[in-house]
Formats: sequence, structure tokens, C-alpha cells
Amino acid sequence: MTHSFDYDLFVVGGGSGGVRAARMAAQRGARVALAEAQGADGLGGTCVNAGCIPKKLYSYAAHFAESFEESHGFGWAGETPKLNWEVLKANRQQEIARLSGVYLNLLRGTGVDFLDGWACLEDAHTIRLDGARYSARDILIATGGKPHVPNFVGRDLVVTSNEMFDLEVLPERLVVVGGGYIACEFASIFNGLGSSVVQLYRGEQVLRGFDDEVRNFVAGEMIKKGVDRRIDTQVSSVHRMAQGLVVTLKNGNVVLADTVLYATGRVPNTQKLGLDALGVIQRHDGAIVVDEHYQTNVPSVYALGDVTSRIQLTPVALAEAMVLVDRLFGPSPGLKPRSVDYEYIPTAVFTHPNIATVGHTESDARKIFGAVTVYRSEFKALKHTLSASTERTLMKLIVEDATDRVVGLHMVGQDAGEAIQGFAVALRAGATKAVFDSTIGIHPTVAEEFVTMRASVSSH
Repeated sequence: MTHSFDYDLFVVGGGSGGVRAARMAAQRGARVALAEAQGADGLGGTCVNAGCIPKKLYSYAAHFAESFEESHGFGWAGETPKLNWEVLKANRQQEIARLSGVYLNLLRGTGVDFLDGWACLEDAHTIRLDGARYSARDILIATGGKPHVPNFVGRDLVVTSNEMFDLEVLPERLVVVGGGYIACEFASIFNGLGSSVVQLYRGEQVLRGFDDEVRNFVAGEMIKKGVDRRIDTQVSSVHRMAQGLVVTLKNGNVVLADTVLYATGRVPNTQKLGLDALGVIQRHDGAIVVDEHYQTNVPSVYALGDVTSRIQLTPVALAEAMVLVDRLFGPSPGLKPRSVDYEYIPTAVFTHPNIATVGHTESDARKIFGAVTVYRSEFKALKHTLSASTERTLMKLIVEDATDRVVGLHMVGQDAGEAIQGFAVALRAGATKAVFDSTIGIHPTVAEEFVTMRASVSSH
């Protein structure tokens, strides 16, 4: 390591990718600093503070009301408990504070200098932070993304996903604007917690980018559970009136709400970093352009995670961080340098019911592979034969005819993410339909359906 700089690596951003890169680089013997504008309380980034973790906790909370009702079919009787919103918020915040503390201890334990403040790049090797200047051989931008709210009348009256976990009161009437996975998750969660939810989306169907059959199936299940979804609908304005927030639609209709959530996309968090002055190339939305080594056009500046808008998933940022550290400081002893393969990355959506998917959608598979065979199963899960719930499960396999390889696997149902994680390994290993067919299922489980599908529903 050269000592002509204060640090070998200066990381801007304390999210999952930034913390992982800082820790691993320090373990290789590098002199590392990490700056986080939100202080130690913001360590862990969106995932820990306002994303994956609190969202999953609230999803668990939302499922209890449903479970209490379903328990009657299994012989349970008695008064149904009531949600204490303040207790849920406090317990969640306590857990988030604990996780942020864990991140801080991990950094300090590996010798990373943690700097509390907003970092700005002055040149290719200099960072300014609260009046102080630091030099570094290499700089990593890992500042993540943030919710984007378009300009319209009443913009100041709406909230984003960042604020949903700490609303002063649980809204009786919630309007969710958006049709992506974040909008659908919050619509499901707050519907489960007891809010009356109206979801507005300007497109023809929610969850664009997912398999079309999955999109339609989930939409139907969410509507059955009580979400009032209105497609082909756009908001004109939001006003505060005596009866609450008045959401006026472009077709002239009006929806009343206590809270209006805008979940209409996220943008890279690149403002006030000095990137423009330094000449770092960015896309129109602010995303930092990097090569296959996460290097920008300024050789000493790197970027990874959501700020590059590649695949906005926490495990992807973690994987990218490991690859970059291997490149800059060498791999761990005895190991080869890592790489990230962006194909067959599994993901889950915590709607009610959950979605999990890995590989290609049916429409994309037909475009890429030509002839494919689709296997599909839809059924009521064993649990719901007694629960009185009408919830159904959808499972789908897409097989490339030429190789018999399974190239897409999709599920809508309880704990879908838990089931699909293992199947993601199989798809990455190139498992064929014959391998699936020869695998013995675990009975009785929902996941066994993936290895017992024999009759195709389409083939061309």
C-alpha cells in the first residue's frame, strides 16, 4: 500500500455495499475511511433503515391479523388481539438501532475510520468533509438511492417509503401511488395492518418487469384481500381539507386519505458529491456509469450498488463490494478473485401473498431461447383447506426445449422467498427439467410442486 495518501480507500456511503467494501479492504491491510452523511444511525443504508429489514418486520406484523382469523379453522377461539402501532414502531426502531450499532462495531473492529458527515469529492484523490480534507488513492461511491416524487400540486403533502415506518398514527385511509414492488408491498402491508388501502397506478397492470401471469395473479390475490386497486389512473393534485387529504385524479374523480404514499420509483443519490465538477459520467437519472470493474471514467473513482442503477438489491451490492476489494487489494489468501454474474439472480417481493422469482419471464424466455415449454400449477395450499382463506398459490417453470434447462422459475405464495432461494442454486448450476423430475420432493410442502410438475401448459 502506498502512503502518499491519507487512505488507500475512502468509501462514501455507509449502506450494505459501502460497509462491506470498507471492512473487507481493511481486513486486507488497507487504510480505509468511511463517511456516512446520516451518522452512525444511518449505517446499513436503505436496507437496514428504511427498506428490506423494517419492511419485512412490518410484513410479519401485518400477517398476524390474517393468522388470528385463520386460526379459528384450526380450533382456536377467543378475542382477537388489537395492533398497538406505537409498540410496533418502538420495537422496530430498537432493532434498527441495534443493527446500526452492529455495523459500526464491525467497521471499528477491522480498523476502519468512521467519519460522520457529508463527503464531497474535490478532485480525483481528495475528499472534503465538514471543512476537513482527506486524500485517498482510490475513492468508492456507494451512496445508494432515494425515493423520487414527481412535481405536482400537493407534492409537499405526500410521504415516501422512508416515512412510512414512523407515521404518527396508523392511517385509516391510505392511498398508495405507484405499481412497482415497493408500492405493492406497502399496499399489502398496510392493508394487513388494518388500513383501508387504495392503490393508484397509471399503467395497465402492476409489477412491470415480472412475469405477466405472476403480475395478474398477485393483483387478483391482493384485491381479494381488500386492496382497492385502480389501474390506468393518474393523480392530478393533492389538497388538505377538513375531511383529510383530497386526491384528485385526472379523470376528475376524488379519493380521500389520511396518508398518501408516493412509491413511483427511486433515483441514485448523487447530488452534492462533486461528481459533475470532477467530470464523472452519469446517466440522465444521475446513475454513475461504471465498467465491468465498477470503475468510472475517472480511474481512481469507483461506484457500486444502487447508485449505479444496475440491479438494486442488497445482496448484489454486497457481491459487487467483494469483487471490487479483490480487484483493488487482492483476494483472500488461497482464494481466486471473485466476479458477479448478473444472470439468474433471485428476488422476492413481500406482497401478501409473497412473490419470488429467478431466471426469465415467459415472454423474455420466448424471445431469448425460442422454443420453450411452460409448466404451471395453481392450487389452494394445505394450510388453507382448514383456514377458510381463499388464498391460492401459483408456481411456474419455464424450460428451454433445446437443452431441457430450466430457465425461469416463479412462485406466488406464502414464504415464496424461502422456497426459491434453494431453487436459485439449481438454476445457476444449469439444472434441467429431467433433474427436477428425478428429485424427490419433501411432503407435504408447497415447494415439492416444483419437482412434481409433469404436464406442460404450453410448448412453442
